[in-house]
Amino acid sequence: MIVLHHCHQTRSMRTLWLLNELDLAFSLRVHAFDRSLREPEYLSLSPAGRVPALELDGEVYFETGAIAEILCERFPERGLGRPPGDIDRPDFLVWLHFAETVTQHAAALTQQHVALYEDEMRSPLIMRLEAARLRKCYAAIEGRLSTPVENRDYLLTSGFSAADIAVGQAVYMARHFAQIDEFPETARWYDRITERESFQDALPPQGAELLFERDFYPAWD
Repeated sequence: MIVLHHCHQTRSMRTLWLLNELDLAFSLRVHAFDRSLREPEYLSLSPAGRVPALELDGEVYFETGAIAEILCERFPERGLGRPPGDIDRPDFLVWLHFAETVTQHAAALTQQHVALYEDEMRSPLIMRLEAARLRKCYAAIEGRLSTPVENRDYLLTSGFSAADIAVGQAVYMARHFAQIDEFPETARWYDRITERESFQDALPPQGAELLFERDFYPAWD
């Protein structure tokens, strides 16, 4: 049995999207994004008090990059991973874990715009710096997608993979703070992968409590 512990619009959406894409049967346990994640019961699953936590075959795993590798290796038939020896294996690992580079900047901005309630607690400098760092990440994705090779519709030459899921979900979060319009290849890639039914099914359902109340949070001047 597979159980995913999830909060809407957080890193765990990455794992939810991947589970959907793998077409696996699983149970979804949705948690509020609050101090309940610091309670002993949940800390026994994820010691840092973060989502996701994934229960799989009697074991519990955390960290989205590791979970993606575990799931892709445990269920190789969908071809979402790249096994050792595959020509795209190094690039698969690089881009799978690049998602966390994007997410750390989005998380810093989530703290500034969402988690901190009083204006005097927020830093316009941090907001501007982190938004600029997100744009640097977009530029890296743009460079990859602009590489003049055939079939560069996805991050890997060999096609869609969990790397697209990981980075795509990170961009989903990042777009709340830095727009991708000036990166045309990235925008086309993002539109392409988020049209997938597996992504749409990972979005918060109607009426769910959201982490982001706005579509976009501009940096303060």
